[in-house]
Amino acid sequence: MNKITEKQLLIDKIVEAIQDTKGEDIMIFDLSNIENSVAQTFVICTGNSNTQVSAISGNIQKKVRNDLQDRPWHVEGSENSLWVLLDYVSVVVHVFQRETREYYDIEELWGDAKITKIEN
Repeated sequence: MNKITEKQLLIDKIVEAIQDTKGEDIMIFDLSNIENSVAQTFVICTGNSNTQVSAISGNIQKKVRNDLQDRPWHVEGSENSLWVLLDYVSVVVHVFQRETREYYDIEELWGDAKITKIEN
């Protein structure tokens, strides 16, 4: 399987896991044409509480592990669940609580990326 297909499968699985746990405002940022970006793709979503942010990130890890036999290279933020980052190397997932997402405004930082909004 080529890299593009693998990456797209991973993105699709992540989005599916977010939707399963009622994550909101799902956006996919294609950073592949941006110089010095930290990943090829960002997937960003919002949860409404620590519990939901934790459930979303847990479900992403479980679904990706079970269906694609892949694990994140690195996970940050699960202690307080205001912003959990799951690093799958080419794809980085950001699961935010609303206030934290508004505060850091990643959408603005990566404004030149090709952005796809996922309708729930």
